[in-house]
Amino acid sequence: MTQTIAPRVRTLVLLLLAAACALLAGAGPAAAHAALTGSDPREGAVVDKAPAQVSLTFSESVSMDDDSLRVLDPKGKRVDSGKPSGTGGTTYAVKLHAGLPDGTYTVTYQVVSADSHPVSGAYTFSVGAPSETSVTVAGQGAGGGFVGGLYGVGRYVSYAGFAVLVGGAAFVLVCWPRGSGVRVVQRFVVSGWLALTAATLLLLLLRGSYTGSGKVADVFDLGLLGEVLQTKSGAALVSRLLLLAAAALFIAVLFGAYDKREDEERRDLAFGLAVGGSVVAAGLAATWAMSEHASVGLQAGLAMPVDVVHLIAVATWLGGLTALLAALYRGPADTPVPALAVRRFSRVAFGSVIALVATGTYQSWRQLGSWTAFTDTRYGQLLLVKIGLVAVLVGVAYFSRRWTAQLAEATPAVAGAARGAAKAAGTTAGKASAKAAERGPGKPSGKTAGSGSAKDSAEEKGSAKAKVAEKAPGAAKGGSGSSQRAAQLARQRAAVDAARQKRQRDADPNRFGLRRSVLAEAGIAVVLLVVTTVLTQTEPGRTEEEAKAAGTSAAADSAPATGAVTLDMPFDTGSQNGKGVVRVELDPARVGANDLHLYVERPDGTAFDIPEVKVALTQKAKDIGPLPVAPDHITTGHWSASGVQIPMAGDWEVAVTVRTSDIDQVTISKNAQIG
Repeated sequence: MTQTIAPRVRTLVLLLLAAACALLAGAGPAAAHAALTGSDPREGAVVDKAPAQVSLTFSESVSMDDDSLRVLDPKGKRVDSGKPSGTGGTTYAVKLHAGLPDGTYTVTYQVVSADSHPVSGAYTFSVGAPSETSVTVAGQGAGGGFVGGLYGVGRYVSYAGFAVLVGGAAFVLVCWPRGSGVRVVQRFVVSGWLALTAATLLLLLLRGSYTGSGKVADVFDLGLLGEVLQTKSGAALVSRLLLLAAAALFIAVLFGAYDKREDEERRDLAFGLAVGGSVVAAGLAATWAMSEHASVGLQAGLAMPVDVVHLIAVATWLGGLTALLAALYRGPADTPVPALAVRRFSRVAFGSVIALVATGTYQSWRQLGSWTAFTDTRYGQLLLVKIGLVAVLVGVAYFSRRWTAQLAEATPAVAGAARGAAKAAGTTAGKASAKAAERGPGKPSGKTAGSGSAKDSAEEKGSAKAKVAEKAPGAAKGGSGSSQRAAQLARQRAAVDAARQKRQRDADPNRFGLRRSVLAEAGIAVVLLVVTTVLTQTEPGRTEEEAKAAGTSAAADSAPATGAVTLDMPFDTGSQNGKGVVRVELDPARVGANDLHLYVERPDGTAFDIPEVKVALTQKAKDIGPLPVAPDHITTGHWSASGVQIPMAGDWEVAVTVRTSDIDQVTISKNAQIG
C-alpha cells in the first residue's frame, strides 16, 4: 500500500506546486496601495496660463526621491526644477520653469507608499490648448517585470518558511515532544528556517530594483542597497535576519538538549523554549506588521498587534498541519505519530481558527470599509476566495477529527503489537550476536545437529573449502567472520521486521484515512497561502474605492459638457399680463466662461418684453454666491450675457428675477448641474 500511496503523493505535490506558480505568475505587479486622489492642475485640464508648480495628493503617506515626480513638455523634455517638496507626507509639489509655451504636458510619478509597495502613474494637462505630444505613458508599472515576479516568489517563500518554522516548532513543543528526535520533523523545521532566511536575503537584494527601475543589474548595486537599508522595509528585513539568528539557537536547543533529556527534565526545559519561541515568533511576525498594510491607515496602533496574532495563528495551523503530514508519511515505523499528538494538534488548530476568524473580521472591516467592496474591488474578490478556502479547510479538518477519534480507539493494540515486534527483533539480534561470540575460533557458525533444522544441516555439510578454512591456523579469523555474518543477518531480520511493522501500520484503515484527510488539508493550505500572498500585494478595497471616487470627481471636473443646460421656469407676478415662462440656456455648462441666453414667453408661446430681468448663481453646498449676472437685451423676449464665470463644478441654483411692472415682480429658481 505504501508503494501505491507514494506516487500519488508526489503527483499531488507537483500539481499543487504548479497551481501555486500559476497563481503567482498571474498576480502581476503589485497594485498601488497609495492612490492618487488629487492633483493641481487636474488630469485633462486646460489652463489659460502655465502654472508655477504641479502638486499631487495621495491617499496615504508616500516617500519620494529627486526623480520621483517629473513634468515633460510635448517633446519629452523635463520642465520641472528642484526636488519635490512634501506637505504632511501625502501632498508633494514640484516647481516648473517660467514661461512655458502652450501645449500638452505629461506628469509622471513613481513613489513608494507607506506600506512598502511601489506606486507609479502618469497623466496630462494642457496650457492654452491641447497639442500633440511625443511622450508615451503606457508601459511597465512599478513592481512589474522579471524583478517584480521574483520579488513576489520571494514573498511567498518567506510566508511559507515562516509557517513551517513556527508551526513545526509549535507542533513539537505542544503536541508531540518525542517528535524532537524524529529526523523527518527535524529536517522539516530546519527547512523552514533555511527558506525564510534565503527569501529574506533575496528580498533585501531585490528591494531597490523592485521599487525603482526594475532592472536586474540594479539588484547588485551596493549604493542602492544602502538606500534600502535606510527605509522602513529595509529595517524590517534586517530585523528579520537578526531574529532568525535567535531562531537558529532555538532550533539547536529544541533538537539537541531538549531531545536528549528525560521526560521530567524535558518538561522544565519546554517552558523556557515555549517562552523564547513565542518571543521570536512574535518578533518575526512584527517585521511584516510594522512595514506593510497594518502599519498605515485606520487604527494602525491596534491593527499591528492584531496582524501579529493573525500571522502566528496562520503559521501554527498551516505549519503544524504540514508537520503532521510529513510525520504521517515519512516518519519511522518504530516511532509513529500517536493519536494523543493528533488530538492535541486538533485542539491547537481549533484555537488558531478562532483567532483567525476574530482577527480576519477586523482586518476585513479595516481594509474594505463597505459591503460593496467585497464584489466591486479586486481585494474584496480575493478575500472572498480566501474565506471560501478557509471554510473548505475547516470542513476537511472535521473529517480529520473523526479519523483521529477512531485512531485513538485502535492505537493501543497496534502500538503494543509494534513494540512487541521491535522487542522480539532486538532480542533475536542480541542472541545471535551472543551465540556467535560464544562459539569462538574454529567453531561452526550454524546450529547443532540436534536443532532439527534442515537448513542448518545443509550449512554444516558446507563446501570443502569452508572446512579447510575452519581447520586452518587462522581459525580465529573465521570466528570473527562468523560473528560479523550473524550480526548482518540480525540486521537484515530487524529491517524485515521494521518493514513489516510499517506495512501493518499503513494498512490500518483509520491511519490511512487520517493521512488522506491531512494531505487534502495541506493541499488546500498551499493554495490558501498563495491567495494570501497575492492579497498582501493588492490595493485594499477602501483605498481602491477612494481612488475611484477621486478619479470620477476629477473626470467630472475636467470633462467639458457636450451641450447647453436648459431650464424652463413658469412665473406669475399677479398682475395683468404677469404670467409666462422664462427659459434659461447655459452653454457649455462647465467650469469657466459660459454663454447665458434668457427667453421670456407668454403662456401661448409668443415672445414678449418685460421691464427688467436679472439672474443670480448660487452654490449653497460651498457657500458661494449669489453671483449676479446682468444680461443685455438682444431682441423681443431675448436677453444674453457672455463670459459668465462659474468657479467650480457642482449643483448650482439659477435664480431669475422677473419684473412685469413698476411694482410687480417675482423671483423663481431652479437647480442645474455644472461641470
